[in-house]
Amino acid sequence: MAQGQGSAGLGRKVGHAGEEEHRGYSAEGDADILCTAMLRNCDKWPTDNGQEPNLMVPKLFGPIRERYAERQGGYTRVLRIEPMKEDQAESAILELVDGPKDMRFAMTAKSLARRDPSLAFSPDVTTHVKKATQFRKNGIHELRVLAETLRQQHKTGLDDRILPKPRSVYPQDSSKEDLRYFEEVDDHKRPNPPRIDSFKRIHKRVQYKLRPRVQKKRPQVQKPVSDKENQKQIA
Repeated sequence: MAQGQGSAGLGRKVGHAGEEEHRGYSAEGDADILCTAMLRNCDKWPTDNGQEPNLMVPKLFGPIRERYAERQGGYTRVLRIEPMKEDQAESAILELVDGPKDMRFAMTAKSLARRDPSLAFSPDVTTHVKKATQFRKNGIHELRVLAETLRQQHKTGLDDRILPKPRSVYPQDSSKEDLRYFEEVDDHKRPNPPRIDSFKRIHKRVQYKLRPRVQKKRPQVQKPVSDKENQKQIA
């Protein structure tokens, strides 16, 4: 199965595919095929142009193979997240399970960090903990350490930080940039310094155009007296 065309390029697809939901599910099937072939010791890989077997194959047959040696399937996971773009398109994350950046493992630890340590586990919490640590080496110990770390970070105000705005996907008109609101930033940061300067320049131009205009009185110049007026004054 792994000897077909394009099978060596599946590793790259696992790395950066899956930003959108439909792409994530299509790449998830390719990644499962790749992991299944890896566990069957299939070491024949095509070397077409544009493929990097020297970088991906040692990693697949090394730490990733050891991680999934006891698993019967389910090597990847697709998680839907909030839209990452301003057009509100669906977004998702494709990840290898039980890895150092496993999202479900991190969210389970975060829920335990928010929970009162004196309370007993409910059946739902027990199920989530079992799913997150079932095939993970030292999973319970790592979960306790991560939960305690997140509990300390929550006390320092880490969860109160402002997240970045969604990425822009449409071309922006520079003439409309000054009509937007200020971005939300932390208290110790200045919001949009270039935009503030542009607001000041626009304010000065508006004040200059709306200034009251005072009409200056011109000095009156006496007209020269003609000869007829002089004769009348003499008469």
